[in-house]
Amino acid sequence: MSANQSTRRDRLEMDIEQPGFGWLFFAGTVLGLAGAMRIIDAIWAFGYGASLPDNLEDGILGSNLKTYAWTWLVVGIILLVASFLVLVRSQLARWVGFIAAAIGALSAMTWMPYYPVWSLCYVGLAVLVFYALARHGGRVPA
Repeated sequence: MSANQSTRRDRLEMDIEQPGFGWLFFAGTVLGLAGAMRIIDAIWAFGYGASLPDNLEDGILGSNLKTYAWTWLVVGIILLVASFLVLVRSQLARWVGFIAAAIGALSAMTWMPYYPVWSLCYVGLAVLVFYALARHGGRVPA
């Protein structure tokens, strides 16, 4: 084993022993999964060819699924970038994560009239991400 690999493994072990590592790993993972799900939603909306539900015209973003698709695509990309930043412990990650979790929760609320349980799950996960970043997302002690 080379010295570089040994140093990398020692650093990873130190990171795992840091208080709050599990919460930050949870926050990064949830942000990444939410981003991937939003991108899948966008792909679905771009490719949807059937008739729209009658009550979609009452939606927050209107009755055009392309508007929802573009919104979800942008939100998904923001969430994936935030996930990466949180997982690599960037100093900017905490603030990007806060903004991304808020955007994710707000974008979930657009479907609250149609899928209330799933929307509330998204919002609940965003609250847990907020907690993780607020409590454990600060600077790493030297």
